[in-house]
Amino acid sequence: MTEVQDPGFPDFFAQAPVITVRDPLAQFLGAVRQGLIQYGYADVVRLAGHSCPTVAGAYLMALHGLRALYAGETPVRGDVEVFMRDARDSGVTGVISSVVQLVTGAAAETGFPGAGPSALFARKNLLHFGADVDGVLGMRRRDTGKAVAVHLDGALLPWPDEMRPLMAKAFSERADSAELERFAQLWQERVRLMLVDHADDPAMVWVSDWHPAP
Repeated sequence: MTEVQDPGFPDFFAQAPVITVRDPLAQFLGAVRQGLIQYGYADVVRLAGHSCPTVAGAYLMALHGLRALYAGETPVRGDVEVFMRDARDSGVTGVISSVVQLVTGAAAETGFPGAGPSALFARKNLLHFGADVDGVLGMRRRDTGKAVAVHLDGALLPWPDEMRPLMAKAFSERADSAELERFAQLWQERVRLMLVDHADDPAMVWVSDWHPAP
């Protein structure tokens, strides 16, 4: 299933896979019928403020991690713990974790503390950093304990040779308008390849069983 295209976004955004989850909190509060929420790539672009291979990779890791955990069932938002391998201030870990948080509901210590005296639907302290996981991140269901590690190999789709000098000029603010336009085209083409042509490519994103320490 793909999402409805929004004006202004590249056409391929609408061709990316859609993630459907059930959010018991949203259902409890009447925010959405039956608690079913669909997230598309455009949603994470709105969150991040940009579209890049990191954002696309995070989206696909969330997609495949949830698929592996729920095996045909609708994933339950807020019932998954996320374990980031790297520290929260390391490289693009913050970008990846924010995308995964949007989809899974798993939040760090600043998340929703829960409703009422029983802290119903709490989402805080479900997102962890610096975890001992063999992958970019790990996911664990809170109900069954099933856990997976999610891996990403962005090198599968390298930049074309044309991109190297363009990127250098763009990042150093020396590119003219034509070069900037071409830079943006090549940038989003790599994102398109990830989200459309290679969205289900196990050589780029793959999931393995994980057995975290108690």
